[in-house]
Amino acid sequence: MNEVKRLIFKVDRLKKSYGSFNALNIKKLDIHPGTIYALVGPPGSGKTTLLELLSGSQKPSSGSLYFENDSYKTNWLGKIIKHEEIFYNYGYEEFGSSLTVGKIINKLYGKKSNTLMKRHFSGPRFKHLWDRSISNLTKGELHWVGMVLSLESDPRVLLIDEYGVHLTNDMEQEFRSQLKRMNRTLGTTIIVSSPNEALVKNFASVLIFLDNGHISKIRSRSNRPPRSRHSGKRKSGRNNSRRNNRNNNPKHRSSGSKDNHRSSNNKESNRNK
Repeated sequence: MNEVKRLIFKVDRLKKSYGSFNALNIKKLDIHPGTIYALVGPPGSGKTTLLELLSGSQKPSSGSLYFENDSYKTNWLGKIIKHEEIFYNYGYEEFGSSLTVGKIINKLYGKKSNTLMKRHFSGPRFKHLWDRSISNLTKGELHWVGMVLSLESDPRVLLIDEYGVHLTNDMEQEFRSQLKRMNRTLGTTIIVSSPNEALVKNFASVLIFLDNGHISKIRSRSNRPPRSRHSGKRKSGRNNSRRNNRNNNPKHRSSGSKDNHRSSNNKESNRNK
């Protein structure tokens, strides 16, 4: 009997429309647990819409979406009930733009908020963000806050929109190393989106390319072009050159002749005996 592979997300004929505009139309997509995925595509390709649907921030227009084989539930108002095990880096905006960063973190983490303040907001660079409202933050500041909360939330599934777009190279490398550590040690399923393939191709195991709301192709690390093997040839070339040098070296020739002389003397002595 064939074992059915466990999926963390399953998408079946999923569509999302805003009026007459069709933002997303995905026939099928399977997301496996413990894997790092990257949604790649230009602005307007459907990356953010897909992440919002997976997080429960938006409701599909049609189709089916499952989290661990269970469909998303809605409350009596028809709003999707979000899963606590899924964290979306822009999901905190549902608390309202008038709340300060500190109050949102307090709502999310309770007593742990004091620890987070000392860990991330005590330095001069980000201290001023703690008492500022969400509506007064720049896109870069919003993204940084979302990345900090992503690392501190310790979810089973982490969804990160606009990965690395508003970060410096040093900040992106630091966040990337921590995300890879989360995936490696905790088995966290991570889905990031980025318009820049070069930024995520060595970070994600699977690249999902979106174009005009459709999946144009899916490329896993095993399907990527192999690296050049010239290094092996150079190595064998160096070994051959070493052998040639060794053969042409007078020391090696003299030692070889000595060995031959010894063997001939031994044969001669054996005959005399």
